Amino acid sequence: MTTRSPLQRVQDLVRAEWRHLTTFSPSTRRWQMPFAAALASGLPLMVGAWFGHLEYGLISSIGGLAFLHLPNTPMSHRMVWLMACAFGLAASYALGLMTHFLPLARVGVLALIAMLVTMVCRFYRVGPPGSLFFVMAAAIGAYTPGTIEQIPLRVGLLTMGALLASLIAFCYSLYILRLQAPEPVAPPQPPSFDFVVFDAVMIGAFVGLSLAIAQALQLDRPYWVPVSCLAVIQGVSLRAVWNRQIQRVLGTAAGMLLAWGLLGLPLDPWRIALLVILLAFVIETLVVRHYGLAVIFITPLTILLAEAATLGHAPLAELIQSRFIDTLLGCVVGLVGGICLHSARFRAVAGGALRRLMPRRPPA
Repeated sequence: MTTRSPLQRVQDLVRAEWRHLTTFSPSTRRWQMPFAAALASGLPLMVGAWFGHLEYGLISSIGGLAFLHLPNTPMSHRMVWLMACAFGLAASYALGLMTHFLPLARVGVLALIAMLVTMVCRFYRVGPPGSLFFVMAAAIGAYTPGTIEQIPLRVGLLTMGALLASLIAFCYSLYILRLQAPEPVAPPQPPSFDFVVFDAVMIGAFVGLSLAIAQALQLDRPYWVPVSCLAVIQGVSLRAVWNRQIQRVLGTAAGMLLAWGLLGLPLDPWRIALLVILLAFVIETLVVRHYGLAVIFITPLTILLAEAATLGHAPLAELIQSRFIDTLLGCVVGLVGGICLHSARFRAVAGGALRRLMPRRPPA
């Protein structure tokens, strides 16, 4: 039996990591789905551009992300499911807006939202993107300046975007269900304490921790740190967490260059709307095949959705640098959280402590 040298072991490790980074997953997703998703995010911006209020369209476009939760089930189930997700998105955004006026409560409220939404998603076995957009809506709301009187208007705008996404989803479903049969509704699985409760509590805790660190470092735009943390920590295995972390950091770095080029163009509201539609279409085409490539286009899209109304108010280099630092910090915290979640020793210690805090059922 030959002993491999340290150099050979390093080479094997590099090859294995390269293989994971360059592997494309097969997909049966039809082009109509990315197109409909792009319309759900872009049409609110066109409406906003038409009326001269791009900032209203940007809020509604966040509600359009509800379309991405559309399952491949029969019409009756998918529409009820989508409306429930639309309500959850609006509720998360409303809570985020309220915490803007309670800075000391932001970390706790965002951690609670991440925990509860993750718990619900795991109880009902919600697939990707899971709880990501609910937390993103809450985080953006928590750092959106405004007055208390503007909260109903903004929640209404997001709800209108979610309703438009539901209408697009209905028309899309009428068409796509003629081309392919729906998947049967999966029977509910008995929930387990570890999968539903423990994982959700730990994910919420690390999301809150990431925001607390971002605030302690006085980052300009800390809302993207918990979103990046959640995107990484949601991996089903430690390998998946590691892959997500590497792909997100590398994809964001490449996406910064793309964002630099796109945001340097002369962008008016109509061009921003068309650019969002194009980016959303590319992302939904790629994300099921290669997450890292999709992140390259996710980076400029998220910058547009969060910052389009204030583009030009701050140097572009500062904005892009801030986004990369936020992403890197969130990925590091998410990786640490993923290591803890997939550690048998950590689960035994923390899970036992959490079980003792849970109320006990009375004897039958």
